Amino acid sequence: MKKLIIKTGREKSLLRRHPWIFSGAIKRDEGAIPGEVVRVIAEDGRYLATALLSGTSQIAARVVSFDEKQSVDETLWRARLTRAIQQREALGAGSSTDNSSTNAWRLIHGESDGIPGLVADRYGDSVVMQLSTAGIDPHRDLFAALLKDVTGATCVYERSDVDVRKLEGLEVRNGLLLGTMPTNPVMIIENGMRIEVDIVTGHKTGFYLDQRDNRDLTRTLARDREVLNCFCYSGTMSVAAMLGGARSVMSIDSSAHALDTARKNAEHNRCNAAQMEWVEADVFTHLRRLRDQGKSFDLVILDPPKLAPTSHHVEKAARAYKDINLLGLKLLRPGGLLMTYSCSGGVSAELFQKIVAGAAVDAGVEAQILQRLAAGTDHPVSIHFPEGEYLKGLLLRRQ
Repeated sequence: MKKLIIKTGREKSLLRRHPWIFSGAIKRDEGAIPGEVVRVIAEDGRYLATALLSGTSQIAARVVSFDEKQSVDETLWRARLTRAIQQREALGAGSSTDNSSTNAWRLIHGESDGIPGLVADRYGDSVVMQLSTAGIDPHRDLFAALLKDVTGATCVYERSDVDVRKLEGLEVRNGLLLGTMPTNPVMIIENGMRIEVDIVTGHKTGFYLDQRDNRDLTRTLARDREVLNCFCYSGTMSVAAMLGGARSVMSIDSSAHALDTARKNAEHNRCNAAQMEWVEADVFTHLRRLRDQGKSFDLVILDPPKLAPTSHHVEKAARAYKDINLLGLKLLRPGGLLMTYSCSGGVSAELFQKIVAGAAVDAGVEAQILQRLAAGTDHPVSIHFPEGEYLKGLLLRRQ
């Protein structure tokens, strides 16, 4: 096994078990190629970790083990896949035997499950996997076979079309890997709600599984409320609100295709169409229009797409987050609730709260934090890898 030598003083993060090794921390390597397993060694010869080499990315390697005796092979990957799935089942995040209530959940969450660069989501009998790093990319066929074997899925589909692959020198790859292609869109069940998922062209791997618990919370909060759902995408927050007894729901998105899917999801769940309004518009522009019209709501949901994928985009994203939260708070009646989210990895939970607090000041309103919101238990975060906690949110009550 080839070695990766770390500069003196740059091994501290590895000693704290952080899984990323940046290119600037490397003193020299021994000519390993992307995807190759390397021994990470301090300049004084101490073993630090075993990692998969990426190569061209600023994150040059990602740790797969801190145990010098651990072999990195098919046996290890199978064990980690099996463990991850069993742990989710133990917490009720997903069961392979009882899918009557929910049959879609995250199976593998990258570094936090010990398989850096791999995300795998289950949608009924289909598994969609996403490979985001040059370190994991050469092992595509192995992981497809293991996922099919461990889960019993009838289809393993690849959605490796994330922007981060460009930083890794990788091309976009989508398509069927194993099994039989299902009828698309796939119909899933989430807490009894029927949802269409487009695994071929839908956002992420087809759906925002990370918002499952928050959709359920929306359902419990919506009774007898007039709801405004911004960036509604496939309308599942809107459907959850209707199933929870909302008086009305206005849903805004700039994509006509997304709104078509949203309407279908409302129909699948027998929502009253007369109580639902679908608006194709730029959310920022339409919120101002609603403000100027004197509209107000009892529950406002702000769930924008990723505005700051890296730290370089934070300043611009902060202005956008403040803008929509200011408008959302102005449209909220006294005693009303705001559910506001950020899925931007470059925006920390602390910064997001500061942005929303600033929006409240500029809106001239007082607000209380009732709950901090995050992804569900099928999206675990390693305590050594805070970057894995990308989704953060706040449930606020306007005073």
